[in-house]
Amino acid sequence: MAFESTFKAIDNTLHHDDGCSTALDYVEQSSWVLFLKYFDDLEQTREQAAELEEKPYERIISGEYRWNQWAIPLDPTGKYDPKRALVGDDLIDFVNGRLFPYLQDFTQRYEPDTIEYKVGIIFTNIKNKISSGYNLRDVIERVDELRFQTAENRHEMTQIYEDRLRQMGNAGRNGGEYYTPRPLIRTIVRSVNPQIGETVYDGACGSAGFLCEAYTYMHERVTNAAEEETLQLRTFYGKELKGLAYIIAMMNMILHGVQSPNIVRTNTLTENLSNITPSEQKTVVLANPPFGGSEREEVQQNFPIKSSETAYMFLQHFMRMMKAGGRAGIVIKNTFLSNGDARQLRKKLLEECNLHTILDLPSGVFTGAGVKTVVLFFTKGEPTERVWYYQLDKHFTKTQPLTEADLADFLALQKIHADSENSWSIDVSSLGEDYDLSVKNPHKVEEVDERTPQEIVSEIVALNAESKQLLDKIVGML
Repeated sequence: MAFESTFKAIDNTLHHDDGCSTALDYVEQSSWVLFLKYFDDLEQTREQAAELEEKPYERIISGEYRWNQWAIPLDPTGKYDPKRALVGDDLIDFVNGRLFPYLQDFTQRYEPDTIEYKVGIIFTNIKNKISSGYNLRDVIERVDELRFQTAENRHEMTQIYEDRLRQMGNAGRNGGEYYTPRPLIRTIVRSVNPQIGETVYDGACGSAGFLCEAYTYMHERVTNAAEEETLQLRTFYGKELKGLAYIIAMMNMILHGVQSPNIVRTNTLTENLSNITPSEQKTVVLANPPFGGSEREEVQQNFPIKSSETAYMFLQHFMRMMKAGGRAGIVIKNTFLSNGDARQLRKKLLEECNLHTILDLPSGVFTGAGVKTVVLFFTKGEPTERVWYYQLDKHFTKTQPLTEADLADFLALQKIHADSENSWSIDVSSLGEDYDLSVKNPHKVEEVDERTPQEIVSEIVALNAESKQLLDKIVGML
């Protein structure tokens, strides 16, 4: 695959650059170069379409800042002219001193809902870390080999880009906050089934995986230009606090085809729930909020159910952000189902929403995380009467990760909430005052070790004696 080999070569170049030291740097730095090349191809496509319709087209990135002026200057025949290409310190000086300031100024020149403004935001929140102009020249020339004009090109590129985000997620704790396995995201999107005309929201969007997959899912169902305009401008909304995740999210959505992402950089939890108006509420919520963190006491005051656990605050936020009849698919640590600190929140969820499905995931789903999670599927505006559980009883590793095929049985059975070896239902009326929703598969009997401590010790002694005899035989054969 052209994209895969190109990215490997780029990573190798950046590995030898003094300004880039981690996989996070490789993704971040290759991303802004990739973005400018992709954006230039996008503008070229728009320009050609305008010519066919005999309409004028004014480029967003123009003059000396166009890709084929500073990055890949062309000769009169339209071929790359390396003699005119900036390199070394001249290239670094141009990028840091002229290109980035030019793009950053878009935030002053354009309105917030425009693609120009979003480009400005990206380059306001990112810096060029490539210290060698020779390394940057190598990266530019490799990126220029990539083509994005066809749907096949864009699909291949987004697949490889997602794999790079996965690698970034495995590079360390900070990166790991950004990545949720795409097979899981796609399954959640299919289950919730967002429709054109509905709004989709993720208040902890990370690299915007849920929003990108929702766009891909919904875009396949577009039948006319009006529906495409709705998807582009009035469908997807996200919020993200951390700088790198935010810019990756913006670029990721644009690379997937959303030309002007509605993503805001903010701490979602600082918003008081009582201030959220009906006009701000969304139809569909898809999210994997961070867990295990904490917020200041004044932030906790924004929530009716006080908690220091960020995931519990996010869950309250999502419930408030949903319209009546709205649907959600939210990943959360499985301790939520039984933790005493979450009792009030479970009660609120069951009383105000129909928690119709709980998908139980094994610990290996999130590479390196070492935690068990569940996915909560619920509809707002009606109380829960029955909860259908599905337990994914498989073992996953880094070399054998989760696939969509592993979740196919879940999607099939969820449609009718059927019982199986891995699925069952409970009546909410059977829950006690603690509203414990723990995963307890009635179709599987757990083996109980009924041996006494003395019996266990005796077996250990016998095994040790047997091992000694075998070792003695081996020594005698030597």
